[in-house]
Amino acid sequence: MPHSPDESISQPRHVFVYGTLRAGGSNDIRRFRPQPKLIGDATMAGTLYDLGAYPGAVLGGEGVLQGEVYSIAAEVEGALDRLEGVTADDNGEYIKRNCVLVVGGQAVECLVYELHPTLVSGRAVIVGGDWFQRHFHDGEGASTS
Repeated sequence: MPHSPDESISQPRHVFVYGTLRAGGSNDIRRFRPQPKLIGDATMAGTLYDLGAYPGAVLGGEGVLQGEVYSIAAEVEGALDRLEGVTADDNGEYIKRNCVLVVGGQAVECLVYELHPTLVSGRAVIVGGDWFQRHFHDGEGASTS
């Protein structure tokens, strides 16, 4: 039986991850249940900052963020909100934003967790916007500009 337009249907959400939530990271998103499904790699405009054990991104501007897009269940979204310190008044460590990214040639609506802009002062910029490249492969590429 087809669903009527008024009927609430639980649609999977998508999230763009750019730091420790990426596959192989210390907070690998695949550890959550139900397990998120990788849709593909993606990039978006932004600046990546080194916060020590993890990065934070401020969206927009000239830089490019490297990351992955996953399909997630509502339960996982709630767990991610808690992990990222999201608050209803947008005064937490991260702010949950909506964006549209191109993944495999298709436009995909995604959530992304943006570092609260008041927390970037004095933080090193990760040149190239790739946390894994900076943190795990070459250990170089940060600047304080």
